[in-house]
Amino acid sequence: MGRHQQAESSGIISFMACAALAWIAMNLYLQFAPAIWRVTQRLFTVCAGITAGCGVISFCLGYIRNSRSMTLKRGWTIPIRRIFEIFALSVVYASTIFVTAFMMLSIASDMMGLRTLKGYLAVLCSAISGVVGYVTFVQAELMNAKTIASLLPFFVVSGVSIAGLTSDDPYWYNNNFSQLGDRTTFAARMFNSTLMLAGVCIVIISYFAISELITTHRLQMQYLSPDDREDTPKHFRIRILLLSIMLTLAGIAFVGIGAFRYTPHPILHNVFARGLPCLMSVLMIALPWLAPQLSKVVYVISDLAIVIGAFAGFQWLSGRNTLTNVEALAGMMFLGWFIIFSRQIAAIEADRVQTQLILTQTKHPHSVEDLAEVSETVPETSSRLASEV
Repeated sequence: MGRHQQAESSGIISFMACAALAWIAMNLYLQFAPAIWRVTQRLFTVCAGITAGCGVISFCLGYIRNSRSMTLKRGWTIPIRRIFEIFALSVVYASTIFVTAFMMLSIASDMMGLRTLKGYLAVLCSAISGVVGYVTFVQAELMNAKTIASLLPFFVVSGVSIAGLTSDDPYWYNNNFSQLGDRTTFAARMFNSTLMLAGVCIVIISYFAISELITTHRLQMQYLSPDDREDTPKHFRIRILLLSIMLTLAGIAFVGIGAFRYTPHPILHNVFARGLPCLMSVLMIALPWLAPQLSKVVYVISDLAIVIGAFAGFQWLSGRNTLTNVEALAGMMFLGWFIIFSRQIAAIEADRVQTQLILTQTKHPHSVEDLAEVSETVPETSSRLASEV
């Protein structure tokens, strides 16, 4: 069997194991948990936690299974870096699975009623955990930047939706999103926790994106001739350092918005909330210089997002729009841009891997034209070499 077929087969095994484990755990909880821990939100929290635990275990097993870096053959720094990556990705998956499962249970409770749902809760937990185990195991075996970035919007939308559905303030939308998190209720905690974890996820995804840009640059420097190296972008270290700092600050801004509620910390809250769009505007404008490896379409989309955001802000200042709508639009545009950025990085990674596989069987190119010619070789050749390697 090939790699993809093996991943799918292993995913089915993970589905059955996670489903059985979740069914047993949820039944034991329903039988032995005290009454105070069987109220709606705590019940859903435990169920979502069991699902997230199964997903993380499945992901870790799938990620480690085919890894050749968990040995000391190439030094002790490689295993430490791999352990950090596993931990970071586990945070992303656990957060996404938890809030998504909680949102699904909340919707099912509204449709069926809590009394009816409790009779099916163990089975529902088992089914969701099985699907999560299958998906996470397969994704871990075939991990790339596209997969990681695709998790972020599900996570943010799910967390904000839960906060909005469970909020005891039905008029929060008339003000802004900060009002949704400016309380001490469950909804406010969920909203603020979502923002903080989203910021952590952005920093983690940015780490993988920056690492890929550095790896691709080193590959080009390795195979290009001295004359062709003069045509590559100058000051690569400064560019990549500034790009990593700005992406990290964007993630920190999300954390700051959730960590500092407006009422007790108005100044700090506004610094992060208003600093984020300014930071992202500078990043999008400077993107052609910071990351010249990306497609020109990405630069056009970045400029278009700035124009749309500025127009929406002007509409709000003119009294024709609400701040909540402007914040929602800005948030969705940022997530959309971040997904596009990450998918571009994943495309660069795929091209690099294909080029490296082909170079194991062909001569090393010595010019930009040769390198481009090799990278454009038919995918069937890459697949065959991948199986041989």
